[in-house]
Order: sequence, then structure tokens, then C-alpha cells
Amino acid sequence: MSSLPIITLSRAYHRQANQILIGFKHDWVLIDVVKHLPKAKWSKTLKSWYILNCPENLKLIFSVFKGHAIVDSSQLNHKPATKVHVFPTKRERHLNTEQRQLLNGFYKYLLGKRYSKSTVETYSFFMADFIEFNTNKTLNTLTNRDVELFVESVFIKRNYSISTQRQFISAVKQFIIFYPNTHISNLALTRPKKSKKLPTVLSPEEIIAIIQCTRNLKHRAIITLLYSAGLRIGEVLALKLSDINLTRKQIHVKRAKGRKDRYVTLAESFLPLLQNYITTYEPVYYFVEGAKGKPYSASSIRKVLSRSCKAAGISKTVTPHTLRHSYATHLLEHGVGLRHIQELLGHAKPETTMIYTHVARKDLMDIASPLDMAVNQLSKTDKAEQKFLLSGE
Repeated sequence: MSSLPIITLSRAYHRQANQILIGFKHDWVLIDVVKHLPKAKWSKTLKSWYILNCPENLKLIFSVFKGHAIVDSSQLNHKPATKVHVFPTKRERHLNTEQRQLLNGFYKYLLGKRYSKSTVETYSFFMADFIEFNTNKTLNTLTNRDVELFVESVFIKRNYSISTQRQFISAVKQFIIFYPNTHISNLALTRPKKSKKLPTVLSPEEIIAIIQCTRNLKHRAIITLLYSAGLRIGEVLALKLSDINLTRKQIHVKRAKGRKDRYVTLAESFLPLLQNYITTYEPVYYFVEGAKGKPYSASSIRKVLSRSCKAAGISKTVTPHTLRHSYATHLLEHGVGLRHIQELLGHAKPETTMIYTHVARKDLMDIASPLDMAVNQLSKTDKAEQKFLLSGE
């Protein structure tokens, strides 16, 4: 009997067309393979991959999965197509034409300010929410109290974080510059203080365990690069093959956060894995590519990392940014100066890098507790009545 997994093809009516459903047990290798099918998509409603039902696509399925799985197409012939009703998940906003035009203008204004795509979308989303919340008021009459009421009614109800609330205040500050006809005072707008949380840091042993438990070659290369170079997840996704200099053992990170370029070190121990990955997967343009040569998705990387942590027996919450935190902390513990770490991470301010001095074990971990000092002092005396154990035994 063959050890190859089985893929079952069936029919369904979805997106107003007859589709071929590609069903198989969860398998990261097969997921990588199915992504090589042009126009194949994942449906949350059907909980299956699907592609338009036509002879060309059926032939393509057999071709792509050859050597990876056994394709069972018997259900295509006798199982009737089932119509699936898809319900909209996005809530439709109740905005009038004037409000929509204003928000479109604000969106273009932010683009003109050269904010990142993420910031533009976030600010636009917040202001659309705010305007919709005050739809019964004219914009010219809005005051700082309306901003406070929105935070009290919406942010608290949705349990938004303090950092999200700070983003909303930043969005309002930009909006009143774009549209200065409101009665909202910029000076009176205050952001709540940031939470001073220490980052989660993994030990070197935990990092190695995660890499070892990542079986898929592409996924292992991604996780190893995230840690070994201290890259942000967006920087790995945008990394081009031409940005990797094997001769100088450097990676040129271009247009990162704050539109800044920087160089980071390409780990010597990563080179064999990198060569193996490139030879096996043959990426064309980006370091890691999805279907049709497009960039990989951030959600896929997060899922892979979560699965590897579970396999490694690590229960703490680990994200791709945790690997970056661990990279910086381990450098500091090995004596690398804060100034150099700041350059490697691409931080604009040294204060941002200083956070790692609070989690690094170097020096601080060498300081003995006063309790240990007291117990050790007693143990050195000759008086038997002063000798004791904390356990009470």
C-alpha cells in the first residue's frame, strides 16, 4: 500500500459557480502544494480549498499533486452540487455621501503624508467609526467631549487596548489638521500613558527546540531567519532574494518601519539551511513566496510558529516578534552594546532599545538575594542552633 495521503475531490456550488472542493486531512506539506494551484482559494464557509470546476483545473489538480498525494475524484461524478448560502461578515457602515467623500479625502491626505499602508488603513477605520458614531451631529459642532464619549462608549465596550486608544487619538489629531472646522482642540487631546510591559523572551534552548520541531523546510527557514537576524514579520515577508548578500553575509532591510534601511548580519549557521531551502523551493523574487510568486501571508507564519511551539512543549504565548525580542536580549547578554543593538533592530530612539536591559540576565542575575546572603552567613558559623534549612527539614 502507498504511504501517500489521500485527497478527495467533490463538488459544491459556491460564489455563484460550480467549484471543485479539495479535501484532505490537515497537512502543512499539502497546504503548500495546493497554494501552487492558480486561483485555488480557502473558504471559511466550506472549510475547504476550492477551485472552479472545469476540465482544465481538474487536470491541473492531478498534475500538481502528483507524487505528493493520491487524488480520489470518484465523488465528482455522482455527488450533486450543493448550493452554499454565504452570509456577509462585514458590517455595512451608515454614512451619507458627504461623509464618505470626506473620509476618502482624509485617506488620500494620509497617503500624501507618506504614512505606511497599515497606518493609513487604521486611521481611516477609526475616523469612519467616530463619524458614524456621531452621525446625528454635524462635524463642525464636534468637541473634545465627543471624542471622550466615543472612547467611553465604544473602546471600553470592545475592550480595546491602551495602545489602540493611543492610535485613535493620533488619528483624530491628523483628522483635525485635515479638516480644521471642528471644535476639537489638539492641545486638549491627550493619549493615555503606555503600559510598561516587559517583552516575553525565550531562552536559547527554547529557540533551538522550536526550530527542531519545525519539520517543513520553508517554515524552518522563516523561523530561523526571524530569530537569527532579529527581523520584524513584515520585513521577512518583504525581503527579496536580491537583498541577501551571501558574500558579505549581510541582509539589506529596505524601507522598514519609519522608512529606514539598515543592514543586519546573516548568521553563518543559517547558510546551509538557506541554501537547502532555496534549492528545494526555488523562490524567484521574494525570500519566501506564496501562490503565484506573491509574498507569503503573516497569518500563515503565526500559525506555523504556534504549532512549532506546541510541539516543543512551550506553553507561553509566542509571536514572531517574540523571536525579535529574544534576539535583542541574547545579544545584550553576550556583551553587545546597546548602540549596536539599536542599529541592528532599526530603532529610532535608544529608549526603545533600553527595554531589553530590564529582561537581560547579564549582571542583574548575578546579584545575590539578601536572603541567600543571610542563610550563607549562618551556615558559616559553628553554632549548631543557628544552622537551619528553609524547607524546615
